[in-house]
Amino acid sequence: MQSPTNNTYTPKLTPTTKRHAVWPYIIIAVWIVLAILIVQNKNNIYDWWRLNGYSAPADITSLAQQDTMTPYAMNLFKVNHPQILDTAEFNKYCPNDGGEKTIVLGCYHSGEAGIYLLNVSDPRLNGVEQVTAAHELLHAAYNRLSTSMREQVDGWLLDYYNHDLTDPRIKATIAEYKKTEPGQVVNEMHSVFGTEVMNLPTNLENYYKRYFTNRQKIASYASQYQSEFTSRQNEVTQDDAELSTMLAQINSLKASLSVTYNQIVAEQNELNSLRQSNSISQYNSLVGPYNKQVDNYNSQVDTLRNAIDSYNTLVAQRNAAALIENQLYSELSGSPGTVPNK
Repeated sequence: MQSPTNNTYTPKLTPTTKRHAVWPYIIIAVWIVLAILIVQNKNNIYDWWRLNGYSAPADITSLAQQDTMTPYAMNLFKVNHPQILDTAEFNKYCPNDGGEKTIVLGCYHSGEAGIYLLNVSDPRLNGVEQVTAAHELLHAAYNRLSTSMREQVDGWLLDYYNHDLTDPRIKATIAEYKKTEPGQVVNEMHSVFGTEVMNLPTNLENYYKRYFTNRQKIASYASQYQSEFTSRQNEVTQDDAELSTMLAQINSLKASLSVTYNQIVAEQNELNSLRQSNSISQYNSLVGPYNKQVDNYNSQVDTLRNAIDSYNTLVAQRNAAALIENQLYSELSGSPGTVPNK
């Protein structure tokens, strides 16, 4: 008698059952893909949110166009909702805690929290708003660089600074940043070199093309209004040197006149004594040299007066240049400059 065969029953999965088993994996995969896409496009998503319903004022759009900003740069500029403000309002957003060390006046609040520019109306400072806008835009751009890209750009900036930078003003600017913002020096180089240096190495020129189609135009703006300061600073420095020489000459003339005057007084006393003692012959022999000494003294007095007049004229000219320089500083910062009067 044979034993019955043990048959194992295997249920068959229906199509519906299979679908139910796969769906959780599909959902997880979709969420992973969405998370990756969000991370990869977080800036685009953030920019869309910041620009949703925002319309840039005409003066902001005009600045971006004058700076020849690329579409990417213009978008990043507007994401920061830039504003041009008068001095009182500007100081609320950009307190003068040392301020910019370069020839711009503005500030960038990290995290795309805003770009603020000072309204400068003096025609002699035409270009300052354009340079400032580009400078602050580059701060925002630097913050968006990937770690690897930032390391590469930092290397280019430092190499240029260490080997090719020759402009003493920009060197002094970076030196100030080293004192006041040691942790942001390369970030500041990124903005300063990109807006104030006319010619850069090829690697940096190509890099900045992502932000500006004509970077040299911005550097020209910087050179244009910086010259308003430089020309007057040079004039004041030159005048101060000339005034120093003139003052030395005046003091020398005064000393010589003092000696001559004492000699004349002594001779005059001698002549009076001779006349009183009725020593007419000796008196007459000394009158001629005495009168010649007096004529020489009077001539020196005229020379001294002319020297003093020339000195005072140059002082007025020098102080006028210093006053204009102070006015320009005041226009930029709302506070007086530091060039003293004579």
